[in-house]
Amino acid sequence: MRPVYLDNNATTRVDPDVVQAMLPFFTDHFGNPSSIHAFGASVGAAVKTARRQLQALIGAEFDHEVVFTSGGTESDNAAILSALEVMPDRTEIVTSAVEHPAVLSLCADLEKRRGITVHRIPVDRHGRLDLEAYRAALSSRVAIVSIMWANNETGTIFPVAELAELAKEAGALFHTDAVQAVGKLPIDLRSTAIDMLSLSGHKLHAPKGIGALYVKRGVRFRSQIKGGHQERARRAGTENTPGIVGLGKAAELAMKFMDDENTRVKTLRDRLEKGLLQAIPNAFVTGDPRERLPNTANIAFEYIEGEGMLLLLNREGIACSSGSACTSGSLEPSHVLRAMDIPYTAAHGAIRFSFSRDNCEDDVDRVLEVMPGIVEKLRELSPFWAGVGEAPKTFNPVYA
Repeated sequence: MRPVYLDNNATTRVDPDVVQAMLPFFTDHFGNPSSIHAFGASVGAAVKTARRQLQALIGAEFDHEVVFTSGGTESDNAAILSALEVMPDRTEIVTSAVEHPAVLSLCADLEKRRGITVHRIPVDRHGRLDLEAYRAALSSRVAIVSIMWANNETGTIFPVAELAELAKEAGALFHTDAVQAVGKLPIDLRSTAIDMLSLSGHKLHAPKGIGALYVKRGVRFRSQIKGGHQERARRAGTENTPGIVGLGKAAELAMKFMDDENTRVKTLRDRLEKGLLQAIPNAFVTGDPRERLPNTANIAFEYIEGEGMLLLLNREGIACSSGSACTSGSLEPSHVLRAMDIPYTAAHGAIRFSFSRDNCEDDVDRVLEVMPGIVEKLRELSPFWAGVGEAPKTFNPVYA
């Protein structure tokens, strides 16, 4: 039985071409890129090439606007902490109620330890930001706005270009966690007012432990890791050359496969959603029906526990998730679904299927084959399902 991997928002398989690009930098090209001799110079040139490859993917105006980091969490933290340092007279942050823990946990810590005021903007049942509440939160006291480009659980896309313009009018910096968007959506930062953007390699077929922070030219920035002068003194520490080279190659491949991501992969996603909704009563898709990542399907199955579904799917060789991998293990419903006011009877039974270019029609067929039986089995064991039966669907934002 061929395994079916549908948890690509948690991590992706490293592309074989990325692996091949990285291998020489573990052996033949092992020099320190900061060294001036030949061993270092060749490696430094490879780092520069990777920087330009990433620049092209995100539409940055200059290659030096790309700062290599260990991943999305470091990039998010660096952006927010730097903004508070360069604007010490501003002591407020604006973010959303559905951000990744890399942002929300930091904001909660800053509230507790430093007395920073955090405005968490609510969302509607589709996961869309309350724009009136956002405008009301902006003021001369806000140092930075941090709003994700696309949600990691539902795939809902935020209007970050518009949000950045509004932040600029208030004199605040604007940062976006674009970890789930980079490589899936066309991005041209030159045409936006976005000041900083975070991305992570392992979400776009590069290895784990490598990412980047875009810092727009002219934006004041304070390094959070002190030491040497690497990355133009914005991120100290000897560069992770194999990871950087791998990220550069992955960025090049992402541009090549962008159309596939938004056509074939989206078709697979849509076919899975419609097939499951036709076969399983009392289920609905969460997220914005129009502005949603092409690879992400978050489906809530009422009167059932998501963990039970994941375990039974795993026995069938199918991998998916009940939300962010960074919050797995929690018995509470996802903070994203709670913020969207998803009914409690459904929030516990939400499953995220996230595709990549590695997936195919057979993967969809396999899920459609086994999922109805799994749901039926678990509902038979659920005291909440007794007496409900195949009640009419009353909440289906995407396929209303």
